[in-house]
Amino acid sequence: MGLSIGIVGLPNVGKSTTFNALTKAQNAEAANYPFCTIEPNKAVVSVPDTRLNELAKIVNPQKIQHSVVEFVDIAGLVRGASKGEGLGNQFLANIKECNMILHIVRCFEDSNITHIEGRIDPISDIEIIELELLFADISTLNKRIEKLQKESKAQKGTNAQLSLALELLTHLESNNPVRSFAKRDSEEFITLNKDLRFLTNKEVIYGANVDEAGLESDNEFVQKVREYAKVNGGIAIKLCAKIEEEMVDMSDDERAEFLASLGAKQSGLTQIIREGFNRLGLISYFTAGVKEVRAWTIKKGDSAPKAAGVIHKDFEKGFIRAECISYADFIKYGGEAKAKEAGAMRIEGKEYIVQDGDVMHFRFNV
Repeated sequence: MGLSIGIVGLPNVGKSTTFNALTKAQNAEAANYPFCTIEPNKAVVSVPDTRLNELAKIVNPQKIQHSVVEFVDIAGLVRGASKGEGLGNQFLANIKECNMILHIVRCFEDSNITHIEGRIDPISDIEIIELELLFADISTLNKRIEKLQKESKAQKGTNAQLSLALELLTHLESNNPVRSFAKRDSEEFITLNKDLRFLTNKEVIYGANVDEAGLESDNEFVQKVREYAKVNGGIAIKLCAKIEEEMVDMSDDERAEFLASLGAKQSGLTQIIREGFNRLGLISYFTAGVKEVRAWTIKKGDSAPKAAGVIHKDFEKGFIRAECISYADFIKYGGEAKAKEAGAMRIEGKEYIVQDGDVMHFRFNV
């Protein structure tokens, strides 16, 4: 399991520069994916987690393997994409596969970089794209309603999913995204969304792309994007795509010093990855051995067998028990052996809910 984020944005807002930075980061980490062929429009990068380094100091493994996030560069998004303008159909197909959306918005002035709409207005930019997503969802839903209506006539009875679909259509036609629909927890909606994967139901992070000078304090454009995100249930994270690209080749210490000199505490892309995990309810547990120290991505609330299944399906099927040490205890006692001596290793069964940072070893029948 991993996190997949689709990057959208109008031309000349910094989307390509952001993706270039991610691609460079991927290439720098290529040793972690020796057998993985990554498509040109995808970049797979590590999730920053300093806990892995602390575990590695104790275990001294041959390698460290972070959780990963996949960024997908969504091509062809222009006004009219929902009707197939540009590469609209490809855009829609790609974004349906993503868990969430990173919407890059231009929040800087530069006379040398033209804007497709002829002005710098981040809220208008956001609305253009979100309207295309809304139109696409309406089109998708209308097709399903036609099918449900035919089925309802054939069955000569009421159809709960049809009733909900018609209610959702009214909601969308009132210019409201799926994510604000009141009945998203209903069984009918869950079934419908599983098939149709509504675009406006996805979590959104607005990437407010600024120039170098804009990193120290929020300009008026960033302030507007933050307010828009707050009102619409999203979150805005400020980044400078150009700086992100420049920082890829720096060491951790160099990057921290460089960001501090610009008045920033943390890389924008690092914040985006962490916020993506948080908003989708994802956590990491660890395995720690001499071959590797590794982070595994699971959903908050997953049981021990389900967590084991992320490593291999056989681990879940044949699960017997899990040997578990909290991250804090693993560090406190200096490793598995001393944690066990101190009584800090727990034996957990099938009902155990894995916690973020658990260091785990699974016992299972083949």
